[in-house]
Parts: sequence; C-alpha cells; structure tokens
Amino acid sequence: MLLSSEAQNNTSANISHPAPGDWFVAAHLPPSSQKIQVKGFVPTCAYVFQPDMLVMRVVKVSVMEPDVPLLQTLLSHPSYLKIFVPEYTQELQLELQGCVSNGSLGCPVRVTVGSVTLPSNFQKALTCSNLPWPCRLLLPSPPWGRWLQVTAESLAHVSVAFSAVAALKACKPWSVTFQHLLHSSPNQSCNASSGQLSLGPGHQDLGRSSGVGSGPFCLVSYPVMREDMDVLSVHFQPLNRVWVMVHWHTPSTVRLRLNTGMDSGGSLSISLQANKTEIVNDTLVVACMNAASPFLSFDTSLNCTTAFFQGYPLSLSTSSLTANLIIPYPETDDWYLSLQLMCPESPENCQQAMVHVETTVNLVPCLNDCGPYGQCLLLRRHSYLYASCSCKAGWRGWSCTDNSTAQTVAQQRMAVLLLTLSNLVFLAPIAVSVHRALLVEASVYSYTMFFSTFYHACDQPGEAVLCILNYDTLQYCDFLGSGVSIWVTILCMARLKTVLKHVLFVLGTLVIAMSLYLDRRGIWNMMGPCLFAFVIMASMWGYRCGHRNQCYPSSWQRWVFYLLPGISMASVGIAIYTFMMTSDNYYYTHSIWHMLLAGSAALLLPPRDRHAKPWAWSQTFPCHYQICTNVRDELYTVT
Repeated sequence: MLLSSEAQNNTSANISHPAPGDWFVAAHLPPSSQKIQVKGFVPTCAYVFQPDMLVMRVVKVSVMEPDVPLLQTLLSHPSYLKIFVPEYTQELQLELQGCVSNGSLGCPVRVTVGSVTLPSNFQKALTCSNLPWPCRLLLPSPPWGRWLQVTAESLAHVSVAFSAVAALKACKPWSVTFQHLLHSSPNQSCNASSGQLSLGPGHQDLGRSSGVGSGPFCLVSYPVMREDMDVLSVHFQPLNRVWVMVHWHTPSTVRLRLNTGMDSGGSLSISLQANKTEIVNDTLVVACMNAASPFLSFDTSLNCTTAFFQGYPLSLSTSSLTANLIIPYPETDDWYLSLQLMCPESPENCQQAMVHVETTVNLVPCLNDCGPYGQCLLLRRHSYLYASCSCKAGWRGWSCTDNSTAQTVAQQRMAVLLLTLSNLVFLAPIAVSVHRALLVEASVYSYTMFFSTFYHACDQPGEAVLCILNYDTLQYCDFLGSGVSIWVTILCMARLKTVLKHVLFVLGTLVIAMSLYLDRRGIWNMMGPCLFAFVIMASMWGYRCGHRNQCYPSSWQRWVFYLLPGISMASVGIAIYTFMMTSDNYYYTHSIWHMLLAGSAALLLPPRDRHAKPWAWSQTFPCHYQICTNVRDELYTVT
C-alpha cells in the first residue's frame, strides 16, 4: 500500500483483515531530494516519521471441521471462519448448503478465502447469488500446515442463513528414503498406481517395506539436505547427491525449507539438467516451483497455479536440456519443486520412460556477486537480513546486468581520468610548501594526492579500475588525508611556534583517525577538528591585531591576491561538495572539488618568514675551513 505525505504532516491507512506474518513500513524520498553522501556529509534535509498502529481484533471466529456442517447467519456484519489445512492435502472444497434468505431472491452471499490484503492470486472469492445451490469453491493444493481465513458477507441488507461445509482430499505420498536411493539404478521403474517400486533382481519390494500400504500415490517425495554455508548462503542437495527420478504418472517433489526467518533476504537459484540420452522424441519434463504447497495437477494444467500461489514454470526437452530459475527474496515458507514427465503427442511413449534430472538449488546473497559493475551489500533491520547489489556506472537489475542506462567504456575511462588527474593540482601546494620550508605540510599534501588518486582509480566499476591496495584501506586513507590536509593548512595560517604547531599537527591527526574509525562518514569527523583549528587561527590573528594595533595580515596585497581568492575557492568547493554533488554529476563535481581544495591550500599557506632562509640553504656548509679552539683541552677541530 502506497502512502504519500507531501503537503501534510499526518497520513493514515486502514487495512481490514490483514494477512498473518510480518508487515513492514518503509519511507522513501523522491529522487529530486536525494543527494550523494560522500566523506561524511549528510543530505540537505532530514526527515523523521513515527509510525503508530491500532489493532482491532475479531472476537468470534468459528472453526470449521472437515465434513461437519457449520450453521451461519449473516446480518449486517460478516461471519469469520477458519479451517486448518493439514500436510499432504490435495484439494480443499468449500461448500455452502441450505441457503435461506429473508426478503430477497436467490442467496446474496460472497465468500472470500484468504486474506483480502494480499494480491489477487493470494485470495479466492466466490459470489453465490447467481450460482446454482449448493455453491462450491474448489481450491487445488491449498497451503499445507496452516489456518485459512474464510469471510462470508451478505450482499443485500437482509438476513441470510446457510451451512458451510469444508471437505479435504488427502494426498498419499510415497517418500523415497536413503535406503531406496542406495539400491536404485537407472533401469528401475516406479509403479505409482500400485505403490510399488520395481527393482532389478535380488532387491526387495520397497513399496511394501516402506509401510505406506497399497493404493494410488499423488506424489513421490525426495529428501533434501540443507547445508548452511554462510550468511544468506544455503546449499540444498538431494541425498543421492545429484539427481531426481522423474516419471509420467506421478509428480516427483523436492521440499526446500526456507522457513528459518533468515532466508528471505537472498536469491533462490534453481538449475535443472537432464541427460540427453533419456529425453527422446516428444518427451518433455515440466517443473513447477511453488511456495506453501506443491503443484500436483500436471495432467490437467501446466500453469503451475495452486490455490493461492502463481508458481514458476520450467521445462526440459530435446532442444533445451537445461533450465534455470532465479527467485529474488523468496517468501519465508516451505518451497516445493515438482517435476513430471509429459508426452503431449504420444502418451504411450512415456509409460515406460524415466528421466534422471540433476537438480542444483542454492540460496545466495547476490547473483554472480553482482558482477563487475556492482557490489553486494548486506543490510540488517530488526533481526531481518537482506542482500542487494549496489550497481555503478549506470548498470541496473538484481545482479547489475541491465545495461539500458549503462555508461560506455569511453565514459568510464573519462570519469576515471577526471577523478584521478584532478589530484595533480596538489602539486601546487606541495611546491609552495617546499619552497617556504613547510615540509610537514608538503608531506601531508603528497599523502593526500597519492591515496586520493588511487582510491578513485579503485572506486570505479567495470574495466577502468586499478586497485593497488584493499578498497577499504584506500578509502580510509583518502578520507584521512582530506581531513588532515585541511587541519594542517588552517593551523599553518595561525603562525604558531614550531613546537606547538607540530604538537597540534600530531594530536589533530590522531583525533581525526580515531573519529574516522568510529564513523567514516560522520559529518563531525572533518568539521569538528577544522572548526577547532579555525578558532585557534582566529584567536592568534586577533591577538596580533591587538598587539600591533593594525589588521593582520597587514599587507593589502596579501589579502587581495592570496587570502580572498583562497577563501573564495574553499567556500565554493565546500558548497559544491555539500549541496550540488549527486550520483549523476559526481565525476565532474568531485573533480572540481579536488582542484578547488588544492588551489585554496596553495593560496592560503602563509609566506616564509622574512628572517628565515630557505631550508635548502640552511644545511649548506661554508666553502672554507674554520679552526675552533677549545681553551680547556687545547684541542683543534676542523668543520
């Protein structure tokens, strides 16, 4: 159900007779208000919503027992009934008998089985006013092992009385055990009408020894082992390791237990493969994947539709010996894979035929690990775990395989060149720092330029990618270099004493490193230390202004040609970084941010002290010898 609250603060929805299970409330911002979150800045607007829920329960719910009439009288309110469907139920028939209407022709009654809040294929409705009585509703393969809700309501404002009867048709399964599989061989055949499995010489009658007795079977059940590999990673494997025998007279079913509550956040992958020597002529293997109950009506229908579920069809033939199916975010339930052999043109060819089908079923977090244009991400919300692909370079889809809006290889390379080569502007503040004997600042700028270049080279998807280190390591170093570069630039502008400046350099770097470890994208990781450095710089400038009785810096050329342009570039860069950067223009805006940050650092660095010599001159030795006399020891040294 979709709710919109653009022009109001409150919105509500009334959900009558909700389906049992977990319900979720999700909030989503329109695309126009979404901004990209990079290096700790949050979107311009934050939205908070508080969901409230009021539950009203139905007090009287009648329980229907199989083949027992239940008298109901409808007035202004509907009647609520429920019936339990046991396991291996093949059909459920709901019948209304003996209808008596007061003051109305016919019997205006509508019966709904299942929750009305689910899609139409998850509910069945029957209007009995224009149908001959008794009014019947047949549900093939109802969901096993659960209660079904039945709602009966009058279509006219009159009193209606009737009797409701539920009839269940049991399904007799033939379960294949591990001992059966050990003795099985390709030359065996299963007689479902007699309940016997014919074996080769020297083997016992497994149909009689299984204890199920004689009589027709509706399915052959193959056991499956569930092996949990990792988070949202499960491997289902038949006991015989590979195959399932498929016959023409009885469906072969495989149960996949995905009811642990932690299996709905991945993708269910099913792969079927048949032996080409066993599928001949018009032989066809049809399969259906359903939840809650298996599909058993291959003789009458091939649409894989059960009582409340539209299944997923698959088929194997001589022209297609393999079939694959992917179900993203499967429902938390027992899933059933049903297979049966069909011969549409000549049914007599299937009577003695048997096909071994290799089944490979896995639950994976992301298909193909999202490929080269995506990254598999895990999201946990209130004990629910989900996996999804974060696609890049314009790719879309469950596994980032939709290239309808994808970037070309030339566009990807252009983006990489913009993001990496724009870091070469840091050569300007490096050269200025070296010339003015600011070696620590030059080292920080070199560090930032190096890791920012290779981080963006590794951050790009597809073919234009180069990673010299782990991606997480490169990202951390890039964020650290950006924060420390701003920190040392502002402190350098304060013109502190050398010892105090270097102490603050080290302390600030340690604090920024700690905050990035706690929350790499936190807004105060960069803003906190930078504001503290700005307070120190403003205090020192104010002290010098008061001490000298003039503005500091006192040179108007310094303000006009260096400080004001540097402050303007830094302000524009922060504005672009915070308000204008989105996922569509990231390559251009972030490259501009690199150039503005490096350019402002080159302009804002303070000039060299007029009394200090350049660092290259301070270490030069004189070109002549000087004799130093130690008056105490009368020793001579030559320097």
